[in-house]
Amino acid sequence: CAGSMDSCLGLLHYTKLGYAGNTEPQFIVPSCIAIKESAKVGDQAQRRMMKGVDDLDFYIGDEAVDKPTYSTKWPIRHGIVEDWDLMERFMEQIIFKYLRAEPEDHYFLLTEPPLNTPENREYTAEIMFESFNVPGLYIAVQAVLALAASWTSRQVGERTLTGTVIDSGDGVTHVIPVAEGYVIGSCIKHIPIAGRDITYFTQQLLREREVGIPPEQSLETAKAVKERFSYVCPDLVKEFNKYDTDGSKWIKQYTGINAISKKEFTIDVGYERFLGPEIFFHPEFANPDFTQPISEVVDEVIQNCPIDVRRPLYKNIVLSGGSTMFRDFGRRLQRDLKRTVDARLKMSEELSGGKLKPKPIDVQVITHHMQRYAVWFGGSMLASTVIKESLLLYISTFQNVSCIEG
Repeated sequence: CAGSMDSCLGLLHYTKLGYAGNTEPQFIVPSCIAIKESAKVGDQAQRRMMKGVDDLDFYIGDEAVDKPTYSTKWPIRHGIVEDWDLMERFMEQIIFKYLRAEPEDHYFLLTEPPLNTPENREYTAEIMFESFNVPGLYIAVQAVLALAASWTSRQVGERTLTGTVIDSGDGVTHVIPVAEGYVIGSCIKHIPIAGRDITYFTQQLLREREVGIPPEQSLETAKAVKERFSYVCPDLVKEFNKYDTDGSKWIKQYTGINAISKKEFTIDVGYERFLGPEIFFHPEFANPDFTQPISEVVDEVIQNCPIDVRRPLYKNIVLSGGSTMFRDFGRRLQRDLKRTVDARLKMSEELSGGKLKPKPIDVQVITHHMQRYAVWFGGSMLASTVIKESLLLYISTFQNVSCIEG
């Protein structure tokens, strides 16, 4: 998820790439590569002979997924590169085939997860400078870019790089505190609840109630229902009552096509609309091993940070990623978190016998129209405006280090 000076790409389960200054990525491709494994391990002579051919015989992205006779590999797992040889081939394709760019003519901005190792950063720079001969490179932390993207929100008074980023995609949710552009790595927490879990939970709810869904399409149907109808409710009990008293007003209908018979099927979508995203706030509904609501995780993360940055972290909680896009998600999170913070302040006052009067803490969750691709947009915005000097410094630093090592 990223942007760059001229070209940009971000690397996770999906790679998002495009040109700096744009509001959305031009391409979103699965971060996988299909390679031909033509010879067995023992056939060394055959493997050596075929190596040159095999190096050119590969596919990436959606094409890789659709190649049953090839071996599909994922060089990136959880945002960290695990196979650098495949990664270099993957990057070659996205630069030349998708961006259609000559790398030596463009500056690049890439993104990295919060706890990426210095070795990984160095390998990335080595590939970009030595294999692709780029003139400049900037490697940005995803959470910092998400903070920058939030500057488009009317809720943001001053542009700051201090805040708490809640980044929730398909596979995992991270709560990341950032102070003055630097991630407080020791305080990061991850939540094993994200978009995929909401889809599975919605699928389970539909299976228990609806019999008209073709079994092989149940997951696809659940995903469509989640994306089209789901929202976060302020109060579970009141929401159930709304559906029970006036179902026709709240129950929606979803129509799909049976992939085998090609006939239409229609299902009612009721409680699933609000119960799916509710697992952020009641994770025990879907995962008995994890019971901490997202509001408590955010509070714990901020409380673990140095005391002098806690107030700014509460005041600037930024949402990033597709799974934060549910209607009223930000409002519910802000309300629940505010209750937790106020209860702590009240307890402090009571324990002091009324002698301490803690100053109220401003809790603000920032929502904005760039949330879905927040990291990419933040990179695109920064790349097109403020980081050219940083890029030039970075390349000179890399060249100096290379000279010393050589």
